[in-house]
Amino acid sequence: MARTVAHVIVDALKELGVRHVFGVVGDALNPLTDAIRTTDDLDWVGCRHEEAAAFAASAQSQLSDTLGVCMGTVGPGSVHLLNGLYDAAKSRTPVLAICGQVPLAEVGSDYFQEVDNDLLFRDVAVYRATVTSPDQMPRMLESAVRAAVTQGGVAVLTVPGDLGDQELSEDRPTRFALAAPRTRPEDPALAEAAELLNSASRVTLLVGRGAREARTEVLRAAELLAAPMVLTLKAKEGFEGDNPFQVGQTGLIGNPAAAHALDNGDALLMLGTDFPYRDWYPTGCKVVQVDTRAEHLGRRVPVDVGLAGDVGATLRALLPLLEAASDRTHLDGARERFARWEEGQQRLADPGHERRWTGRLRAALDNRDHEIRPEALAAAVDRYADEDAVFTSDTGMATVWLSRFVGMRGSRRLVGSYNLGSMANAMPQALGAQLWAPDRQVVAFCGDGGLSMLLGDLMTIKTYGLPVKLVVFDNRRLGMVKLEQEQAGLPEFGTQLDNPDFAAVATALGLTGIRVTDPAQLHDSVRRAMQTPGPVLLDVLTNPEEVAVPGKPTVAQGWGFAIAKIKETLSSHEG
Repeated sequence: MARTVAHVIVDALKELGVRHVFGVVGDALNPLTDAIRTTDDLDWVGCRHEEAAAFAASAQSQLSDTLGVCMGTVGPGSVHLLNGLYDAAKSRTPVLAICGQVPLAEVGSDYFQEVDNDLLFRDVAVYRATVTSPDQMPRMLESAVRAAVTQGGVAVLTVPGDLGDQELSEDRPTRFALAAPRTRPEDPALAEAAELLNSASRVTLLVGRGAREARTEVLRAAELLAAPMVLTLKAKEGFEGDNPFQVGQTGLIGNPAAAHALDNGDALLMLGTDFPYRDWYPTGCKVVQVDTRAEHLGRRVPVDVGLAGDVGATLRALLPLLEAASDRTHLDGARERFARWEEGQQRLADPGHERRWTGRLRAALDNRDHEIRPEALAAAVDRYADEDAVFTSDTGMATVWLSRFVGMRGSRRLVGSYNLGSMANAMPQALGAQLWAPDRQVVAFCGDGGLSMLLGDLMTIKTYGLPVKLVVFDNRRLGMVKLEQEQAGLPEFGTQLDNPDFAAVATALGLTGIRVTDPAQLHDSVRRAMQTPGPVLLDVLTNPEEVAVPGKPTVAQGWGFAIAKIKETLSSHEG
């Protein structure tokens, strides 16, 4: 019996091991959602907003290293996918978006809700095409999936509403052939890199997510070179725990030890990272970069030796050429600086800090109402969350506190919009993560601005009984924007948020809602949230004046902040 276009797609998704399809139902998708309804081991997850669906699919793909799938119906339904798909594209994770379209005969007539999907998704997708005949299947689907998986990106397949239930005249099984090659550079390039690294006296490693599968080789390289290891945020997962070489992150969320390790090395070895902030790279040192994508070599900082290849395969060939360093001064000094910085951070996270004279002095400047410190909240979550918890975080200050106070030890995982930098990602990504790992704890670090932007999908969490733990850093601000304005010398403007009681909203929706306003109740409340069965929203009112000092604060930033505070004070008196 011949299959329909919809069944070819759905059967292939099941064959690929896809377990969930995220979206919002609609007329053009009816043949596809009906095929999912009658297919075992493939579940439809009905979201309240297609953007949440795309974020959830992206999170599943990043966690599973397999294809994520979302769907949007004609016009607005597909348009709403766009931001979540950009997150997948920037994260270089494979996601297939199935989009509805008006009936084939009406395409090009400016029909009701008609949108040119092939044009709309041109920038975000590595593959995009519209099915115009049943007999283009399964070949077109194979091309879409193959492009997404092999290129690590988004594929968009558009299916007009009247084609989904049409039968193929000649049916055949799908064939994907998705095996990925492992490449490494030629021997002369490796020898050149080894000569550069062996001749250096102070080597620093900058390690990104692209090195995750080569942890053993990366640690061996750090050991041979006696090199401190600076991690990108995405490399926290996989390299932070049980690592005697790591010194934390660089950049605005980073710390002085990492900045010092970079600035005081005479050679930098970059492994699987495309860290974008040029101002945070060292100057005046030799650079070796390893990346699977040759086009990434040298685009952030000039490189002396660029090695295009898989990090693991490249290091396995490079390690025998490296000489063991005898001087560990650079490594030991960086680790000592990092330990001192961590001790200072933990003091800030201590709920009793403000009872000491140093804490009272600081509070007089930035926390006169003695509200809960976000550092203390993040540290408490780190303490009570499971050792195999999956964390997500909203872009902004929530990510800063997670970066500094949550350790990726054990088998913990981490997902966020760390390349696109979107708001509102943490909650829908947690939704996808919980469906991917139903027996693991999933904790979302939500900004109040981010959570409120896609608040409706709390109902999706309730509908599917997902036991996610949503931790809301409720500072009634767009906190990162506030900090950016003040560092530039501008008074805070437009960042204040008139928030509801998020815990009460959660309770009204059928979730467990917990609201915390007293620092003395913080630890008990966090413990209760982590241990309560089912979905929990922990709404913690945090200090809106908290400042995250970057690893290398500049005089201009400090002066700008002082000027901004003067302007804010004058404005409040005028009001």
